[in-house]
Amino acid sequence: MPALTPDALTALIQARHPDPFAVLGMHADEQGYLWVRTVQPGALGVEVLNEAGDKVLAALSSVQAEGVFEARLPKTRAKMNASGQKPAYLLRIIWPSASGSITQTLPDPYAFGLLLHETDLIAWREGRLLRPWTVLGAHPMSLAPLHSTQAVAGVRFAVWAPHAQRVSVVGDFNGWDGRRHPMRRRVEAGVWEVFVPQAEVGQAYKFEIVSAQGQLLPLKADPFARAADLRPANASRVAPALTPPAPRWPAGARAQAPEAAISIYEVHVGSWRRGDNGEFYDWDRLAAELPGYAASLGFTHVELMPIAEHPYDPSWGYQCLGLFAPTARFGDAAGFARFVQACHAADLGLILDWVPAHFPTDAHGLALFDGAPLFEYADPREGFHRDWNTAIYDFGRNEVRNFLCANALYWLEVFGVDGLSVPWLFTGGRTGLGVWPQSPRPLGTRPRPPLQPRQAFVGPLGPRDHRPCRGLCLA
Repeated sequence: MPALTPDALTALIQARHPDPFAVLGMHADEQGYLWVRTVQPGALGVEVLNEAGDKVLAALSSVQAEGVFEARLPKTRAKMNASGQKPAYLLRIIWPSASGSITQTLPDPYAFGLLLHETDLIAWREGRLLRPWTVLGAHPMSLAPLHSTQAVAGVRFAVWAPHAQRVSVVGDFNGWDGRRHPMRRRVEAGVWEVFVPQAEVGQAYKFEIVSAQGQLLPLKADPFARAADLRPANASRVAPALTPPAPRWPAGARAQAPEAAISIYEVHVGSWRRGDNGEFYDWDRLAAELPGYAASLGFTHVELMPIAEHPYDPSWGYQCLGLFAPTARFGDAAGFARFVQACHAADLGLILDWVPAHFPTDAHGLALFDGAPLFEYADPREGFHRDWNTAIYDFGRNEVRNFLCANALYWLEVFGVDGLSVPWLFTGGRTGLGVWPQSPRPLGTRPRPPLQPRQAFVGPLGPRDHRPCRGLCLA
């Protein structure tokens, strides 16, 4: 593990090193000595402990004033075994506090191996990863560092940002400091990953991204976050670990047969009823009142206007940014799951308005996510809707189609929703919601037929790829 040049040390402390896993953590030098290097801005000191945490292997020296620490471990205390495996270890970090100092003991995030399976990454790149919400995003779990059998609790973070020069996860667990947890780039799919020991459910987080041009972007919320802050805050939240899929509506096969009559009660949850002080009902209060009311009127289904997280109340949810997160306005995802079951208990199906057509361009959201067009078309004549001042999803990109199709499956499978209503499915002015020129086509080619974006979803949501969706409504 050769000493870093001044430029490399500067790149580390500025979180601009191209491969942090190559220089942080434990590495061996040509003489067989083991070195440990870590970045802990603001720390008073750092020690390396054995895996049990009861023996100090070395005190790290500060080699950069802003917080880079490193040390060579004595062979009498730490060495590779006969198989060439490095020993497991812990870091003990001493932080300043009002009372003097506090210590934090935890595994090194850079002691963990590859986190995501290559087959999943390739499937994501090719647009055929059936349940990407189980791979990307924030996932609480216990993992063992390399060459250790002792699993530790934490959160695995992963985000798609193929154009980025650097990505860090920042949040409540690291003082929102992008130098603490720069992520590993998985070149197979432009995905970035890191495991943060001791990160917990409920903590807020975002991604700090440096574009290919070296520009530090506004902090970005997680596209796959399953929980988010209540507006006007807009951070993502670490959601509890995923549970088994919700049970299907027992009467669904009969009530949603092609020949069955359907009568739908459509509701905007935020304005259906309010509390005495004007506050929103939460999901449990809605579950206690809404299904029974709709059933008493003879309806067979309740249809909710969009409930995915969105920044602007007057949009009625039709300008979503957190497609995998039930909006915090009405409670958490578990509350929404209980509401779905309450509808089923009242012999009602539940349909969601689902908006894969466009998204707002708020700085924390999907627009120019990694400094370049990613979720949206690159050409603004195709990627920007003038009537709504929103960006239009790039239906021609494998990963974007995968993102949207998987989001549909997520609501149907995870929560047991019985159908989706897909309004305003358009791109540009091609379906009459606005008219402006298409991007020019090469000379001598035939005009392109109008894009039919419904086909981008109905096809993948069909029996071949999404068998769990059989018998569900798509309107």
